Amino acid sequence: MKTNMEDIDKLIKETLTAEEAKFYDELDEQNVLQMIWGMFKGKNKWIMYMMNVMTLIFFGLFIYCLIEFFKAEITFDMIKWATGSVLFLLGVSMLKVFAWMQMDKNALLREMKRLEIQISSLSSKTESN
Repeated sequence: MKTNMEDIDKLIKETLTAEEAKFYDELDEQNVLQMIWGMFKGKNKWIMYMMNVMTLIFFGLFIYCLIEFFKAEITFDMIKWATGSVLFLLGVSMLKVFAWMQMDKNALLREMKRLEIQISSLSSKTESN
């Protein structure tokens, strides 16, 4: 399977110009760290910065509620602080799920661009034959 993919990539790169081949190489599969840093590029990078700031704030408030929970001696206060802890931890979790969805979206867009390049490359090769 790997040699088949390498053959296809080689065929595609032969039909591309140097600039297109460089762009095609940039669309290669990324590891997790590259995907994380990739979220902070593009039009919506400000949203990711804001989400990370909110994640830190929620996590700080979760820690504060947890500390206050263990300090509380009255059951009602313990319930209040436990509820706050759960809500802030839920907020952190939801923001993290949003970030992972953005990473998945970027990976899908990258694959769609690869497919577009492959289709245009192969169609131009078949037209010249």
